[in-house]
Amino acid sequence: MVNLDKIDQRLHEQREQLQALKTPEDMDMRLRNALDKLPSRTAKKRPALWKFAAAAIVLSLVVLSSNYNALAYYSKKLLGFDGLFNSTLQELNEQGMGQVINISTQLLDGTELTIDGIMADSNQLILYYTLSNEDGLGETSGSQFRPHNIKGFFTNSRMISGTAMLNEDATELKGMYTFQNVNPFAKTLTLNYWENAPNGQLVDRQLKFSYNPNKAMQSVLKQSIKETVAVDQGSITFNSIQATPTMTLVEGKMKVKNFDRMPIANNEILLIANGKPVEVIGSGYSTSLTGRTFELRYDALPQPLHSLELHVSKFVGYEEMNTAIPLTNLDDSPYSLGHDKKLWIDELKTTSEQLEITITTEEDVMLEGVYIQTKQDSIELNTTVNQRLEKELDGKLLKQRTIVFDTLDTPEYLHIKGMHLLKSYDVKVPIKVD
Repeated sequence: MVNLDKIDQRLHEQREQLQALKTPEDMDMRLRNALDKLPSRTAKKRPALWKFAAAAIVLSLVVLSSNYNALAYYSKKLLGFDGLFNSTLQELNEQGMGQVINISTQLLDGTELTIDGIMADSNQLILYYTLSNEDGLGETSGSQFRPHNIKGFFTNSRMISGTAMLNEDATELKGMYTFQNVNPFAKTLTLNYWENAPNGQLVDRQLKFSYNPNKAMQSVLKQSIKETVAVDQGSITFNSIQATPTMTLVEGKMKVKNFDRMPIANNEILLIANGKPVEVIGSGYSTSLTGRTFELRYDALPQPLHSLELHVSKFVGYEEMNTAIPLTNLDDSPYSLGHDKKLWIDELKTTSEQLEITITTEEDVMLEGVYIQTKQDSIELNTTVNQRLEKELDGKLLKQRTIVFDTLDTPEYLHIKGMHLLKSYDVKVPIKVD
């Protein structure tokens, strides 16, 4: 026997669920096409079984709701960006973890800009876009669209990095930009970007789009570190680590006197997960009155996670030398600077105005306190010019440059007080993963 109260209650529940669903734009067309394919039937008079029909409608609504979730899942995939995804982002896209935006506007030169979609978590927001122009995007493809931040409710997220790819006939460009994370309560975001006006001036423009914070991916690991590592001219403090599905972020501060001599040193701090290095995505730092802060960006962590540690493999160091290199009877032999670093004297010449010495060292070597000694005097370095990198057959990079001195006297010695270099430290900082 049919329970009418239960049927009415079920109908009421399904009506509320349907009202909460957002039907895909093409759902109406799909249903019409499906109905057109069904054969016509002659209406027959049925007994008054509307109560059973209502139960059948409830069942069909349950099936429809289940199928709609699958449709929504597939609709989240971002298409055409495979060349920009790393393995982590590709997997997230296959899982439907993006938010499709699909809004367009026209740039001043007639190019169509489309914001295709985003991926967001508590570490970053990744924006995927398309530039298209049937007449071609020109030699500076993509430069007419330069985002600088995203704003919203308690949100002012600066742009961090970007990359893009151009099709063969230069009519379409697919690209992505990464931004700082946005506030979890923001519902509408405003993309602020510059574009080139016909007169060559930069024009600041905006494009708003809806954002669903409920679809943002959650953190996998959030842990305080509070460990300090000593280096030659200061210290590095690792404050925290936050791992999300798209990336892993390590934040900290440093007091390192000679860091400006070699900011690439941040890339030599490794994150080891389950005994293997996690790919380095990038790094950045900022300086204020309170000191210098930094962030290190790595790929997502493997799952399940068993062990995790930071490894300060190398970092900027300083070696005091007080070395005097003779500049008479030069040959092709290198001079040892210590720490397996070498220096070659490639050329020594005097022009009508100055003395020029061309030298070569490893890429990471920066000399300090350089001067020459003549019979009459000591002359300090005036400037360095014509710096360039050369790659050896084994792939090693050497740095050649010309050091200039304001003298026409014949030098006897090249004096070097010290050198800054990427120095091996091999310090490991364990991180709890419980």
